[in-house]
Amino acid sequence: MTEKDNHNEEKELRADEMSDQQTSDNVADNASAEDGEGEIPVENAEEKDPLDIALAKIDEVTTKYKYLAAEFDNYRKRTLKERAELILNGGEKAIVALLPVVDDMERALKNGEKTDDPVVLREGMELIYQKMMKTLESLGVKRIETEGADFDTDLHDAEALVPGMGDDKKGKVIDCLATGYKLNDKVIRHAKVAVGQ
Repeated sequence: MTEKDNHNEEKELRADEMSDQQTSDNVADNASAEDGEGEIPVENAEEKDPLDIALAKIDEVTTKYKYLAAEFDNYRKRTLKERAELILNGGEKAIVALLPVVDDMERALKNGEKTDDPVVLREGMELIYQKMMKTLESLGVKRIETEGADFDTDLHDAEALVPGMGDDKKGKVIDCLATGYKLNDKVIRHAKVAVGQ
């Protein structure tokens, strides 16, 4: 080997060493970049895991559900309490409206002890009856009219059938044995009647 050949080999060795050094520097740079140092954008580092997002939504929905369930439970308890109070005290309006009539009856009884005149007693009873009917009408109670009416099973109960009344009285109310009443157009007591046969 000549000196020239030795010199060329040394050059090639140095070039190979420099190439190896550059390659190892590039590998080190790439490794540091993959570790999160250097060139990764901030947005990618802050992205959340889809599982974490889904779990957060589940927690939010669960919390809302629990609040709604608690609100509904409170509403249910409140309505049950109100219904119980309504059943217990539902007749309060009617009773308060009837108390003045009771007062009139008490006064009539006291005054009845002072007189023996049946006409005075009868007039007092009629006044109390009229006051009672006005009070009931103010509460929505109405009498079921039966005089000359056709028999209607929605309004009347037939207590007796009266034969031999003629064709014009057949199926008609002949007599009212007990008055029927409606409350706001709902029958609360059927009229007990005798019907022509």
